[in-house]
Amino acid sequence: MREVDDALREDQLASAFKRWGMPVGAALVVALGALGGGLWWKSHQDSLAQDRAIAMTRAIDQIDATRTDLATATLDPIAKGDAPGSATVARLLQAGLAMQGGKTADAIKIYDAVAGDANAPKVLRDLATVRGVAAAFDTLPPATVVARLKPLSLPGNPWFGPAGELSALALLKQGNNAQAGVLLSAMAKDKDLPDTLKARSRQLAGLLGYDSIDDIAHADQPGADAAPAAAPAPAPAPAGAAPAASQQ
Repeated sequence: MREVDDALREDQLASAFKRWGMPVGAALVVALGALGGGLWWKSHQDSLAQDRAIAMTRAIDQIDATRTDLATATLDPIAKGDAPGSATVARLLQAGLAMQGGKTADAIKIYDAVAGDANAPKVLRDLATVRGVAAAFDTLPPATVVARLKPLSLPGNPWFGPAGELSALALLKQGNNAQAGVLLSAMAKDKDLPDTLKARSRQLAGLLGYDSIDDIAHADQPGADAAPAAAPAPAPAPAGAAPAASQQ
């Protein structure tokens, strides 16, 4: 009976192997292939990222050495690549090189393209918006400047300083001194903005008749809000002294 049971088990195993052996083996091969492919892809992407970083560093060195043609050529493949962050930085550098070379129209075109690129990081899109408006400020209608920069010209926004200054100048060109004064006053009081920008804003706001100086320091001084002390009463005249009128 034992021999019969052993033979039966062997037959069952052989049958199961014939039925499931190939599918299971194929699944294992596919799983191992996917794992190996994933590891290769990650290694490949890491290598590409390293190559981009090296090329970006080389381009920046070329910019510092004023070798703009070489820098533009080095940045071009990065700018056309499929890594959104690196590509956007490369395009912004190319726009800056175009501005330095007097190719303002080319720079504006790049800035506008980056600002409208949904795949670019938002902080870089906002930077491109500010730079593009600044580059085209003299040719843009003031209303367009204000509209484009409105979301960025708010206290607390990382680009409040440059965007607010451009917006205030556009409002002045429109003759809207009231809004410009309010905006400049807010900028002058913003503790997060650079001192030079706050000084310019304070000066312009003052010329427009808007107070841009915080009274906090004054309020903190002892007795700043107290009423002025009354003048001391005159000393009484000495006893027996005759009035001045009677001495005549």
